[in-house]
Order: sequence, then structure tokens, then C-alpha cells
Amino acid sequence: MDKAGVEFDEGFEAQRLSMLSQQFPEIAEGRGKVAFYAEDDETRLSHASWSTDVAWFVLASDSGFKTYLLELLDSFIRYRAQYRHLPWKSGIVYIDSGSLRIEWLVNDSEGAQSTDASGEV
Repeated sequence: MDKAGVEFDEGFEAQRLSMLSQQFPEIAEGRGKVAFYAEDDETRLSHASWSTDVAWFVLASDSGFKTYLLELLDSFIRYRAQYRHLPWKSGIVYIDSGSLRIEWLVNDSEGAQSTDASGEV
């Protein structure tokens, strides 16, 4: 809990990912993953690596989906860091036939915490 008494919202990420998949249903129907991380001295997105079909990646880029997802990931990192909610340095977003799911990695993949668009962990 922060000084103002506001607690970390466990459903924040899943809700935003669900909204993104609804905004871009044709893109969310694809399959792939996006690995991302923040540098040790930053609370911002530093790098993202896309593993998917080239044609889908071009469509995601041209439609704006890629930009919006990267902005969301940056927001998620900053949000988690603000509340000191671990893990927050790295993760993977899975894009799987209409479902967007984020998995936060602890110590570069030792254990993970996953949240899907339904908010379930």
C-alpha cells in the first residue's frame, strides 16, 4: 500500500490487455510472444523481442497494435515499480488466438507469475 492508501490493482494488467485485444481483434487472433525487460537502473521498458510470423508482425506494426502493446508494457513496468510489486523487471506477453496473457519473470525466468485477460493468476 502506498502513502495515499491506494493498493496495487491486481486486475489492472489483465483488463488493459483484454481491452487491447478487443480494440484489435484481427491482431489478437494471431500467435506469438513478446519478451520484454527493463534495465536494472530504469523503471521503463528497455527492450522487447518479438517471436511471431513476419506477416503478422508487419500487420501488428501497420495497425498500431505494436505501439499500443509496447506503451502498455512500459505502463505495467512503471505501475509495478511504483507499488514495489514484484516481479516487474521482465516478462513475456503471449498472443494466442484471441487471448493476450502476461507472464512476469523472476530472476530471468526463475519462477513466474502469469495473468490472463480474465484477471486470473
